[in-house]
Amino acid sequence: MVDKTYGSEDFQAFAQEGTKISVEMLSVAPGVSLRLITFKHPDPLRMKILFIAGWVSLIEGWREVLREMTKDFTVYYLETREKISSQIEGKVPFTVGAMGSDLVTAINLLDLSDESYIFFGSSLGATTILDCSRFVSRKPVCLILIAPNAVFRVPLIWRMIVQSFYPPLYALIKPSVKWYLRTFRLDLESDYEQYEKYCRALDAGDPAKLKPAVLALAKYEIWDILGQVPYPTLVIGASKDKLHEPENLKRIVKMLPKASYVDLETNKKTHSREMVGEIRRFYQNWGKSDIAG
Repeated sequence: MVDKTYGSEDFQAFAQEGTKISVEMLSVAPGVSLRLITFKHPDPLRMKILFIAGWVSLIEGWREVLREMTKDFTVYYLETREKISSQIEGKVPFTVGAMGSDLVTAINLLDLSDESYIFFGSSLGATTILDCSRFVSRKPVCLILIAPNAVFRVPLIWRMIVQSFYPPLYALIKPSVKWYLRTFRLDLESDYEQYEKYCRALDAGDPAKLKPAVLALAKYEIWDILGQVPYPTLVIGASKDKLHEPENLKRIVKMLPKASYVDLETNKKTHSREMVGEIRRFYQNWGKSDIAG
C-alpha cells in the first residue's frame, strides 16, 4: 500500500530543473511505513538509483549529490525505519536484517526490473544493501557503497546507558554523544563539517527508535556474508574518516567477489559532485552509455 502523505515542494532545490518529484509512504512490513522521495528524470528510459542513506542521516546532507545525480538518473531516495520520517506502530525490530527485508519489499513495490537500477547506499545504508543483496529477486546492475560499516562500535558503557535510558530524557544524553564523537571517532581537523552534520542528525533523531536501533546494531558484524554478494561493487572510502574505519573497508573489498575501491579521503568529498562522477565512471565501465558522463 502507498499512502500520499507529504508534498514535494520542499525538495525542488535537491534536483535539476525538469525533475518530477513525488513523496509517498511505502508500507514495507507490518507496522512499518517508510518515506520515499522520487526524483524522476524527464527521460523515462534512464537508469534508476535506489538510494539508501546512513543511520539517522538527513536528506539535507545529500543536496549536492542529489542535484548532480538527477542530471542523469531517476533517483528513489528511501529512508530507513530508524529515521524520524518512518511511521512505526507497535514494537518492531531495528536490526540490519529487518531493514534489509524492508529494502527487498520496496524493490518489489517499485516494480524495479532486473538490471534497471543501481543499488546505492552510505554507511548503515550501504551495510544493509550488502546484507540484503543476497535476497533480492530483481537484480541491480551493480552496488555502489560509501563506507559500509563492517561493525558498529558501541562501547559497553554506552550500551549500558542506552539500555537504561528513558527516551523522553534523550536531550540530556545528546551532549555526551556529541562529545564522544568529536573526541574519539571523528577527525575534526580534516572534516569539521562531518561533525556538524552528525550533530544535526542527532538533534533531529527520534529517541524511541534510536534506542532499539543502537542496541540491535551493536551486535552486528558483516564478515560472514561478504562472499555471497554476487554483484559488481564499488566501495567508496574516505581515508581520513576514522568513524568508518578505512582498514575495515579495504578488508571488505578483499572479501567481496567483484569489488573495486576508490578513496575520496574525506566524508565531505563522499557527499559531493566528485563522488557522483565515480558513480558515472563505474556504471559506464559496465557497458552502459545512456548518461552524459
